[in-house]
Amino acid sequence: MLRLNQIKTAGLLGLLSGLIVLASYYLVGNEQGLYLGLAFSAVTSIGSWFYSDKAALAAFQAQPLERSDNPRYFDMVAKLCDRADLPMPKLYIIPTKSPNAFATGRNPENAAVAATQGIIDLLSTQELEGVIAHELTHIRNRDTLTQAVAGTLAGAITFLGRILTFGGLYLPASRDNRRGGNPLALLFLIVLAPLSAMLIQLGISRTREFSADEGAAQITGRPLALASALQKLETIGQQIPINGNPSMSPLLIINPLSKEGLQTLFRTHPTTEARIQRLQELANQTSGTKGLVSSLFGKAS
Repeated sequence: MLRLNQIKTAGLLGLLSGLIVLASYYLVGNEQGLYLGLAFSAVTSIGSWFYSDKAALAAFQAQPLERSDNPRYFDMVAKLCDRADLPMPKLYIIPTKSPNAFATGRNPENAAVAATQGIIDLLSTQELEGVIAHELTHIRNRDTLTQAVAGTLAGAITFLGRILTFGGLYLPASRDNRRGGNPLALLFLIVLAPLSAMLIQLGISRTREFSADEGAAQITGRPLALASALQKLETIGQQIPINGNPSMSPLLIINPLSKEGLQTLFRTHPTTEARIQRLQELANQTSGTKGLVSSLFGKAS
């Protein structure tokens, strides 16, 4: 399943890059646009590699957290890192009552985990362990970098679409007189390409969340604790939404948007119900395996 998700993620990132190349080609009007699109895609990806963590932490006004600030929480994260065989990430606190958390950073050696004061106050120790293990799985799977690159590429496509909105009308025609040659293509690049980019980004996010939930269950050995945490976060999160840049919402453990009406199409995460169901299935599989082992050893004795 993990391998399949990685292939799917790589394919979706390829589609995002392809949309940038296509938009650049139409904007320039000749083959030079292909090269400019490839260069633009590469630059945005490299930029997100190095600066995505700073942008995400700044977007939610996260503050550095030292062990002296909350020894119990700090030691809990350290214990989970040992189980996951990961270096200790930098810890941050977000001063809001809205319960949420996210991980960021280009690799495990340069990672950070940010949690809101609300989630620390709301959850039990086992539930909070499930949430942090979920974020550590994102770090281990390099999802933090993938999401940053996807978000940056999607933003670049939207930016190109805005340029095309004016360029198709006011920019001079290219040497082969291709400006505005296909109104349907222009419509696609102005309206549908940014929308497609956003949906692809959301598809990447949804794929990675299921994997992170499974990883958290493996690290803690308690999938139902994470299921309980997700249910609490869903309920309280709707009542106290988190403030921040909406483009960073795929990083959060729980979807901050409403689950009603057309907004379900633009959810950055799978539905909480689907995630809880999968965690319950993992719990049943784990208990079934333990029961089988116990039965075999009982007969052997």
